[in-house]
Amino acid sequence: MTYTLDDQQTRAQDWFRSLRDAICAEFEAIERENGSDAAFERKSWDREDHAGAPGGGGVMSVMKGQVFEKVGVNISTVHGEFAPDFAKSINGAEEDPRFFATGISLVAHMANPHVPAVHMNTRFLVTTKRWFGGGADLNPAIPRDEDTADFHAAFKAACDKHGPDYWERFSKWCEEYFHIKHRNVNRGVGGIFYDHLATVDWEADFAFTQDVGRTFLATYPMLVRRRMAEPWTEADRDRQLRYRGLYAEFNLVYDRGTLFGLKTGGNIDAILMSLPPLAKWD
Repeated sequence: MTYTLDDQQTRAQDWFRSLRDAICAEFEAIERENGSDAAFERKSWDREDHAGAPGGGGVMSVMKGQVFEKVGVNISTVHGEFAPDFAKSINGAEEDPRFFATGISLVAHMANPHVPAVHMNTRFLVTTKRWFGGGADLNPAIPRDEDTADFHAAFKAACDKHGPDYWERFSKWCEEYFHIKHRNVNRGVGGIFYDHLATVDWEADFAFTQDVGRTFLATYPMLVRRRMAEPWTEADRDRQLRYRGLYAEFNLVYDRGTLFGLKTGGNIDAILMSLPPLAKWD
């Protein structure tokens, strides 16, 4: 049986696909600026729901280059029913386990330790309720105040266009969400994180989610170009690999997106795309 998307679902899915294409093109352009012919390799995957029926799927886009040691830009559109126990944890699914979800998820691990790693994702979910979620956060192994300030300023400007309290709420939410409790440290230098965004105006919520993507596309490549030619030492690389260990710990222990993918039968490679190619622990 074919799942039919309504207008909101179609528009959200189309936006995430177009954002994926724009980001991939920009990242490949950065590789070209460094004399690299690295390009994204795309791999489609299909999903079956718990009853074996078609449940949507997605496309992985992964590139390994000279500037981007490993970057993944994944999109997916899935539907079906949540398992009963997991449904209890999802907004609006306890009454009816049927769901629809579409979104984009991006993680970039950089070759130069002075270029910050980054995470961005935005999504649209439908149960008995409809909402947007996502955000973007900067993850430098060697933090630079200028980069942090520019990243925060860009997302504050985006937030301020849509809600007078968005920046205060979503930046604080980011700080709290990306806290590695067992080490009592934060993963990265912040950004924004939001979930269950469902005001009375769907168009406004969608517009904000689009602006999160546009802001990322306008801001992060600027930071990459600022730092990608800086010289680095083996001590810098060691610091980067140890930081990546923290990044991996958070994603495997706490990240909701990882749990959502595993609980809904997503593609394992796509779910774990966020893990770095190399990391180090004591």
